[in-house]
Amino acid sequence: MNRSSYRYVGGQDLMDDAYRRVVNLSDQYRYWGYRKIFDLMKGEGASISRKRVRLIRRREGLQVVRKRRKRKLLGMTTQWVNQAHYPNHVWSYDFVFDRTEDARQLKCMTVVDEFTRQGFEITVGRSLTASDVIHILDKLFATHGRPVCIRSDNGPEMVSKAVQKWLKKMHVDTHYIDPGSPWQNAYCESFNSIFRTTCLDRWLFGSMTEA
Repeated sequence: MNRSSYRYVGGQDLMDDAYRRVVNLSDQYRYWGYRKIFDLMKGEGASISRKRVRLIRRREGLQVVRKRRKRKLLGMTTQWVNQAHYPNHVWSYDFVFDRTEDARQLKCMTVVDEFTRQGFEITVGRSLTASDVIHILDKLFATHGRPVCIRSDNGPEMVSKAVQKWLKKMHVDTHYIDPGSPWQNAYCESFNSIFRTTCLDRWLFGSMTEA
C-alpha cells in the first residue's frame, strides 16, 4: 500500500495536497534533506512552513540518515588547513567513476570553487588523460578566471609533469593532499557525493552519449 493512502490521526485526514507532495518528493529525492524539499515546494508556490515539512518527513520516516565521518585529528597537512577566503582562491578537482549498461567505464572530472562551493564542470569520458585535464582547466580559466591554487589528490593525471608544467606556466599553485586522505579535499568530495547519489546511483546510462 502506498504510504500516502493510509495516514489518519484521531479520525482526521491529515493528507492534504501539501502533505502528499512532501511525501512524494521525499520518495523521489531520497537523498535530499527537508530544507531542499521545502525550497522546491516554495518555488512551486506551496503554502507550507519549513517546520511542517520536517515534521511530515519525521512522521513518515523519511529523514536522510547521514554517515558519520571519522575525523582524523593527527597528521593534517598545510594543504588541508589552507582554506579558501574568496572566489577563485582555491579550486579543487577530482574524478568519479561509473559504468554504462555494457559495463564499460565512465570517468567524470569534477571541478569546484571551494569558496563559493560552485561546481564549474562535470566532464564525462571513457578515459580522461593529462592532456584532457589541461584542456578542461584551460577552458574553465578562460570562462571563470584563474584560481590562486588548485587542490587535488595524487592521481596520475594530476601529478603528471605535463599538468604540473602547464599550471606553473599559468601561475597557479598546486596543493596535493596526502595519499588516502580524501577529507583533505572535502569540498570536492562533498560535491562528488551529491553527484553520485542524485545522478549516478539513480540512472543507468546506455551509452557514453546518453551519459
